Amino acid sequence: MTGEHSLDDAFRTANRLRMAAFLSGCDEAEFRAVQEYCGLSASNLSKNVSALDELGYLAVRKGHVGKVPRTWLALTDQGRKALLGHLAALQDIAASAARHA
Repeated sequence: MTGEHSLDDAFRTANRLRMAAFLSGCDEAEFRAVQEYCGLSASNLSKNVSALDELGYLAVRKGHVGKVPRTWLALTDQGRKALLGHLAALQDIAASAARHA
């Protein structure tokens, strides 16, 4: 591969890539909205949120709507940059393959 970008291991699973892509389209989203979009169980989403949060790619905000507890997720600037780099690396791979096909 000759591109200047490299794949980010944080997005090695389709679930994490899907989560980040969804969150890249908004300032933040409720946990449940991300869960429904990604088709994940709450437990599975929570594990992936923790992994991206530990890397500094996600911000987690907890609060209440009335008396109901809620969790909101957002990509950090670092997470947005990492996602864009990962997507650029995928494009580099595809372009290289097309040139050599």
